[in-house]
Amino acid sequence: MTADLQIRPRLVSRALLVRFVSIFGSSIGFYLPLSVVPLFARQAGSDSGAGLATVALLLATVAAELVTPRLVARVGYRWALATGLVLLGAPTLLLTVSSNVWVIIGVSVVRGIGFAIAVVAGGAVTALLIPADRRGEGLALVGIVGGIPGLLALPAGVWAAAHWGFTPVFVATAVATLLALVSVPGLPRYDATPKEDGGHGVLAGLRNPVLTRPATIFAVAAAAIGVLVTFLPLAASDQPAWVAASALLAQPAAATAARWVAGRVGDRHGPGLLLVPGVVLSAAGMAAIAFTSTPALVIGGAVVLGAGFGALQNATLTLMYARVPAGGESAVSAIWNAAYDLGMAAGALGAGLLIGSLGYPVTFALAAVVIVPALALVRRDRRP
Repeated sequence: MTADLQIRPRLVSRALLVRFVSIFGSSIGFYLPLSVVPLFARQAGSDSGAGLATVALLLATVAAELVTPRLVARVGYRWALATGLVLLGAPTLLLTVSSNVWVIIGVSVVRGIGFAIAVVAGGAVTALLIPADRRGEGLALVGIVGGIPGLLALPAGVWAAAHWGFTPVFVATAVATLLALVSVPGLPRYDATPKEDGGHGVLAGLRNPVLTRPATIFAVAAAAIGVLVTFLPLAASDQPAWVAASALLAQPAAATAARWVAGRVGDRHGPGLLLVPGVVLSAAGMAAIAFTSTPALVIGGAVVLGAGFGALQNATLTLMYARVPAGGESAVSAIWNAAYDLGMAAGALGAGLLIGSLGYPVTFALAAVVIVPALALVRRDRRP
């Protein structure tokens, strides 16, 4: 066993440590204002703007993610990542001088484009920096690096906006994201020539069921997260402020821990083993959150939802990377991230259309029910 441990490739390299800086910055840039912008829109007098801001952010992200591999091929990973960080962080400064709903939506669109470029370009680089036979564990470690600032930033943004106002949140978002630019020149250069002719591009991937099945499973669970982060602060507005903040902290905390466990289990026993538990836990957690007048169930449900979602994050992405040859990393990163954001957008949009007539508890319960049919896809996707 000692010999086996000695020949295992090193997981954390200097280049991966450098990459952690931009992961940290983009995570703060995305999550810190995520639940704050809907509150900002509602204070500006637009209840519909609360949902539209999140939907605009996520739809712009999805659209940009699908074309980012071509941008990466043209300008390279490092320039693409730097562009994404600028577009993600700088526009939030406009919200310090304007609360017009169209400005809010416009800023959300630009930020979505920036986030797409940052995560697709950065995600492809990250995959190249992790040894193939330790990919599950490596992606879990990357998930922790991105998850910790996310789990702190999401509730911190809501808390800071309540105590200090919206401006400090928007300024902090810009500063944290733009500071990450200093790490980009330290990343290694890679040949970003696309392998479109070899069938490894985004369009080819979208026609390949071995990629689209895990992406769809993940998107269904991501829809529940879109509902949670957009509407829980509004649904729990009659509860003490700590209820929503605690739930928004508990969900990414549980997801981060689950990603680490899933990575280690997946490397040893196969990531497909984690799909059923991930779907079941996600549905059960969302069902518990539907009891919005019971703080223990809201927070406990957020923990369970986070555990299921974290397991699916790691398992689906590991499966997808394992199913493409070298050169397909950008396409996998684009498709997986598009599934993430499209799922979140669908959840936020669908819930926004239903809440007015059904109320928060019933809408949250329906979000749980929608997850269950993903089990049918899991049955066909247990092999790596």
